[in-house]
Amino acid sequence: MREIVRGYKPDYFLLTTILLLLVFSVLILNSISPSLFPVYYLYIVLAIAAFVIFLQIDFEVLSVFSNHMYIGSIMFLVLPLIIGQVTRGAIRWIPIGPLSIQPSEIVRPFLLVFFANYLTKDEITVKKLIKTAALLLLPTLLIFIQPSLGVAILTVVGFIGVLFALSFKKKYLLFAVTAFLILLPAMWGILAPYQKARLTTFLRPSSDPTGAGYNAIQSMIAVGSGKLFGRGLGKGSQAQLAFLPEKHTDFIFASIAEELGFVGSLLTMAGLLFILWRLTYIINNTQNPAARAYVSGLFLVLFVQIIVHIGMNMGLLPITGIPLPLVSAGGSSLLATVISLAIAQRTQKVAST
Repeated sequence: MREIVRGYKPDYFLLTTILLLLVFSVLILNSISPSLFPVYYLYIVLAIAAFVIFLQIDFEVLSVFSNHMYIGSIMFLVLPLIIGQVTRGAIRWIPIGPLSIQPSEIVRPFLLVFFANYLTKDEITVKKLIKTAALLLLPTLLIFIQPSLGVAILTVVGFIGVLFALSFKKKYLLFAVTAFLILLPAMWGILAPYQKARLTTFLRPSSDPTGAGYNAIQSMIAVGSGKLFGRGLGKGSQAQLAFLPEKHTDFIFASIAEELGFVGSLLTMAGLLFILWRLTYIINNTQNPAARAYVSGLFLVLFVQIIVHIGMNMGLLPITGIPLPLVSAGGSSLLATVISLAIAQRTQKVAST
């Protein structure tokens, strides 16, 4: 009999891991930053609702509206520049009652859907790559000027992940890398002073211990002081006494390492790596080229987020302000991540006869 593809089969292993990481996130955030609650519960409820909603939408349906998603994303990214709330010199958030929404985070899964569909429609040529690069440049610039360097980097990383899933002449990739290297000096020129300082003090944080190197130094102290089992929830001196900056977002891994030690850090990484493994399973079992490209882009985004976040918390990479997926506080980041994973779920099909 001929196989008919219909419906999808929920990945209960993936769903369980997501839920466990959310519970773990609430546990550690209640310890290091209880003032986030009860408002942060609203973000979690919204994230779960969004996850359930997008589980009902087939990837092919989203593909039909991929062009509309791109246009809507651009319009959404312009909103903060018009009605956004300025916080610490950045204009990334739109206040909605007690909540604040960051459009640059929310649009990431929809931009991925667009580029995955756009690049898999026709044969890849130099002309198409140049046109696609222009389409990528617009949202990236809108995100960068807010400024949000970390999210801008993740947007580009997702695009690169989509490219990896495509079949095209490798000389085009060489062309793109060459163009990037040529533009690198110009990119350095447009970085904000504090962003340059973070990069220049990366190799020697001690050269500016009370300035640009402060965050890295305090983070490394927190990670090292946790040892095997940690100091205990609510007992981490770096996090509890506010020596560690952004302990609930950019440096949550350091907070986990301090309060729950190596064991807690290892469990966190194990949960995140399990999600990455399930995404590779989806990639290998998805027949739709656009869907495969989308999940490849999502995989690379989450992989880079995890590596960069943990690396900068341990002093191994420059500080870029990238959150730890599903664990760091950040309602918009949480929404973007769960929506992305729900869409990835709906790329799978069940064959029946």
